[in-house]
Amino acid sequence: MRARAYFLVLLCSAPWLALAPPTSGQDEGEATITVDVEVVNVLATVRDKKGRLINNLTRDDFILEEEGVPQKIRYFSRQTDLPLTLGLVVDTSVSQERLIEDERRASAQFFSQVLRHQKDLAFLISFDVDVELLQDLTDSRKLLRASLDELRIQGSRGGLHPSPAPTSQRPVGTALYDAVFLASSEVLDGQAGRKAVVLISDGFDYGSRVKLRDAIAAAHRADVVVYSVRYFDRYFYNRVGIGGGGGSSALKKMARETGGGMFEVRKKQPLRDIFEQIQEELRSQYSLGYTPNRDSSNTGFRPIKLRTRNKSLKVQTRSGYYLKSSED
Repeated sequence: MRARAYFLVLLCSAPWLALAPPTSGQDEGEATITVDVEVVNVLATVRDKKGRLINNLTRDDFILEEEGVPQKIRYFSRQTDLPLTLGLVVDTSVSQERLIEDERRASAQFFSQVLRHQKDLAFLISFDVDVELLQDLTDSRKLLRASLDELRIQGSRGGLHPSPAPTSQRPVGTALYDAVFLASSEVLDGQAGRKAVVLISDGFDYGSRVKLRDAIAAAHRADVVVYSVRYFDRYFYNRVGIGGGGGSSALKKMARETGGGMFEVRKKQPLRDIFEQIQEELRSQYSLGYTPNRDSSNTGFRPIKLRTRNKSLKVQTRSGYYLKSSED
């Protein structure tokens, strides 16, 4: 079975959910990934001081440690041409009503540029107070474009877990954490290869059944990198009597702890340009694998540190993982 990368785009800003949260004892600040095999895989992006991607490094340019113990990098490759699976999860809640057309157009362009026939796969999910798989994994751009046309702003419509009744101070349908949790645990967990989530949201969560730490844990246990994109409609929140501040902390946290990046849609940086940046970064990743040089009986959190010998370069990667026990 070929290695496949799973890249989930969450165009979000609204609540629901069907699954109970996982039992999570780790602190909200921990970054964790669960692995099923002895080899630990680490994805990394490297930039110089000016933020430019560096994609010509070799295995010997990296230094890897687990809990301060040096590790031998046994597997190394550049990810410029490996298969990707692209997932798009679009928030169709009321706070995205003025943004949905831009999301639809940019997403169609993104699929057409990134998806390679018989090599990459993609899927589409919409969510507000419900979650719906509009298109399962496919390499067909035609099917993906058709599913994008099905995106509709739903508002509060009930579903498996209806959101709280709307009030002037609580917009309806923003189960941000629930969406990341289900996308990771139900769609991506157990799949092989590189996996990434691109989360596009205003960053506010209303009505989720799980907490932020549970959503992050689910992404980590599924070996998912989260890229967060904040897309905020100030007009909407002013109209319902809520200020425009905040909303970015959760997005930053998910991206930072899983080794992804944080973006924000602005006039000088439209969504289509952000998609291009993410595409470039995914095609410029390094994949490193190692067999932990330490006691394997400890199945708790294992912090890792990856850096380059050139101290002027910045490495973007996850900060640790969880080794699954035989009972998991």
